[in-house]
Amino acid sequence: MPTHETTHHAAARARSQASEKSGTGDGEDAATLEELREAARGCRRCPLWRDATQTVFGEGAADARVVFVGEQPGDREDIAGRPFVGPAGEMFDAILAEAGIDRSETYVTNAVKHFKFEPRGKRRIHSKPNVGEIQACRWWLDRELGFVAPKIVVALGATAARALLGKAVPITKMRGQTVAREDGPDIFFTVHPSYLLRIRDAAARSAEREKFLTDLVSIRRHLDR
Repeated sequence: MPTHETTHHAAARARSQASEKSGTGDGEDAATLEELREAARGCRRCPLWRDATQTVFGEGAADARVVFVGEQPGDREDIAGRPFVGPAGEMFDAILAEAGIDRSETYVTNAVKHFKFEPRGKRRIHSKPNVGEIQACRWWLDRELGFVAPKIVVALGATAARALLGKAVPITKMRGQTVAREDGPDIFFTVHPSYLLRIRDAAARSAEREKFLTDLVSIRRHLDR
């Protein structure tokens, strides 16, 4: 008898396959953010689509002043088809609210739109995207940013930073800093909220949570200028 999770995977994959029949997956002719989202459902720019349930595109305000870019969807995001809805997303939402930022007024997306994982028994364990996969998916990210046209883009972690700047970025060193770009919005660097979940020591986790909150408050102040 199929499990609840298996049923969800099958349903999501069926929706993804159905959407692919009506789109080319290239997005070249997309005139709006919604058209770009629909085109991305059939993306074949790298091999990750083969094992993922579906494309997980960005979501939020189409005219957001701030865009948050994570690494890639996780297991729950892959099933739901939405970014930042798993444990890291729940923590992100809570700290975002504490910082005085309304998520509904932001746009949230990932550097890579398909879930990359390694199967371990019945579990799917996150696997870091490689440079080629990041570069392939940068095509979608650049166009998302072009349609949204935010004032600032927040790189949540090293993968997001690489996708935005096209090179490796030392997040620990650059954290809390903003890079001004002539050809686009400012880029602000911080950690990915999943980093906080991996800290086992309660005191250390609390301290890092406060640092992340401080980063988000800095972003809000940047928007208020």
